[in-house]
Parts: sequence; C-alpha cells; structure tokens
Amino acid sequence: MIGLDFGFGPLEAEFWRFLFVMTRIGAALFAAPLFGAGAVPPQVRVILTGALAAFVCGWTSVVAPPAILSLAGLVDLGGEMVIGLAIGFVMQLAFAAPLIGAEMIGAGMGMAIASTADPINGAHSAVLGQYFSVVLTVLFFGVGAHLDWISLLVESYRTFPPGTPWMTPDRLHMIDAFAGDMFLAGLSIALPVVLLLLVVQIVTGTIGRSAPALNLMALGLPAGVLAGITALIASAPLIGDRLTELAHTAVAYSAALLVK
Repeated sequence: MIGLDFGFGPLEAEFWRFLFVMTRIGAALFAAPLFGAGAVPPQVRVILTGALAAFVCGWTSVVAPPAILSLAGLVDLGGEMVIGLAIGFVMQLAFAAPLIGAEMIGAGMGMAIASTADPINGAHSAVLGQYFSVVLTVLFFGVGAHLDWISLLVESYRTFPPGTPWMTPDRLHMIDAFAGDMFLAGLSIALPVVLLLLVVQIVTGTIGRSAPALNLMALGLPAGVLAGITALIASAPLIGDRLTELAHTAVAYSAALLVK
C-alpha cells in the first residue's frame, strides 16, 4: 500500500516514484507489437501504463532517484527505457516472423502486388501478412501469453531494480540470436507452401515450353493462387501449432533477457 500523509513532501515523492516506474512499463508497451500498435489510442496506452505502474508501486519497493532531473537521474531513466524497449522489441521480432513467411508465400502465389494498410505496424503489408498477424494475435491472447508477458514485466522490477546494470554483451547477443531464430521460424512457416508452389511453377513452365501457344501468364497465375490456397488450407494445423509455439517462445526469450 502506498503510504501518504497530509504533507506535500510525501505526496510529491510518490508522484515522482510513480512517473519513474511508468518509464520502463511505457517503453515496453511502446515497443510491443500489440499494445504499441498504431490503432491503439495514446490515451489507452497511458491509462494502461499508469494502471500497471500503480500496481508495481503497491507490490514492490521501487525507489526513485533522489533527483530525477539531475544527470544521475536521467541516466537511471535511460536505463529503464533500455530495459523496457528490449522486452518489447523481442515481442516485435516474434510478430515479424509470420510476416516474413507471408511475404515468401505471397511472392510464390503472385499476390505480392496486393497489399493493404496494416493497422498494427502502421504500414502496408501483404494480404497474407494480415492473415498471419490476426491468427498470431488471436493465439497470443488465447493461450494467455499476454498475461505471462505483463507478469514478466512486473517481476522485472524485482529481478533488476532501477539502477542495476542490465545491458551486457551477452544480452545483446541473445537478442541477435533470437532475431536469427525468428528468420528461421518464418522460413519454417512458409516452407511447405513454397515447396508446393515451386512444383506448380515447374509444371506450368514445362507446359509452357511444350505448348508455346498457351498463354503462360493466364495459366500460371491462377494455378499458383489455387495451389497456394490449397496448401494453406492443408497446412493450417501445422501453421497454427507453429504460431502457438512462437507465442510461447517470445515470452520465454523475454524472460531469458531478465535472468541474472
């Protein structure tokens, strides 16, 4: 419980402590792909950050720097921002993996020219990227990974209290290794569909060479789209299991960053 009296000094100290705790939480939510999405209003982010900061202030004994606006206080604020951004950036990498697979599948199907506005990333992405993003978001909330991630963010104040050195070469290497794993995850998502599309393209190319009078574009594009949709339907259970594993892996890698 946050203890206050009728004096202005304790009230001001709790206010600065509250703002200091909001720094790490706000940076993590800003970098996370779901909570920091462009479609989420800034007011909602501030309210969620303030609510989590109030719980942290009540559950932990976080101590704010004596003078936040001094050089030492600003250095502590920078350290808090780095920890929060790292936790959110790992989640961002996890949600980028299916987009990589979707780009590969879309290029093989001939759907790379079709793109829509992505409200999560605030940019244009392939249509299949929208599909994979929605599926991963539903699975992420369905398995409760968001609760594990928020719990991990709160527990980070016990593991690494403000002022504790966090950034080391080992942790930077862990982030780099996780980025490589996410590229492999995107490749594994797209591999079954891409292999079938490769077979279809070889067959249509052989038919085109055997019968030059045929319009290869009129034959290859519908065949590629039909084969891609068929492969996506057939591999839906495999892709769903892979995306579920990806949601758990993202939380596990975020937890690995906070191990002393």
